[in-house]
Amino acid sequence: MIRKIKILAPILFLVATLSLSSQERQDWDKIKSLKVAFITERLNLTPKEAQSFWPIYNEHQSKKEGLFREERFEIGSEIKNLDGLSDAQASELLARMQKLEEEKYKMEKSYIEKISKTISAKKTILLMRSEEDFKRQLIKQYRQKKGGQ
Repeated sequence: MIRKIKILAPILFLVATLSLSSQERQDWDKIKSLKVAFITERLNLTPKEAQSFWPIYNEHQSKKEGLFREERFEIGSEIKNLDGLSDAQASELLARMQKLEEEKYKMEKSYIEKISKTISAKKTILLMRSEEDFKRQLIKQYRQKKGGQ
């Protein structure tokens, strides 16, 4: 009996973890879909604009997610262990953090230049505002849902 438990426990844990990851992925995909619909409605893109806009936008989002992961998981884990770092390691970490901020800035600047050639400057500003509005709306809904439970 104990042998069966030793075998089944890790399997059940793995299945539970995978189903949780699957649910999180579905939630994330749903949020992305809602964001695309929100931006599409707000910008009122012509078919020609949409054809060139979405590939640039999607590429940018992908790069942004990569930098976020690096910042969150690689650098974030080292920051959590700040007491265990020497001054030299902390200096190196600080330099990496600054380099990452520079990369984000350059990436954002390049993205705005590309997107401004695809859609008007006015729509580019509207895009930036729409992304912030979507974020605020998402946070508001999350807080309401969390408060209602």
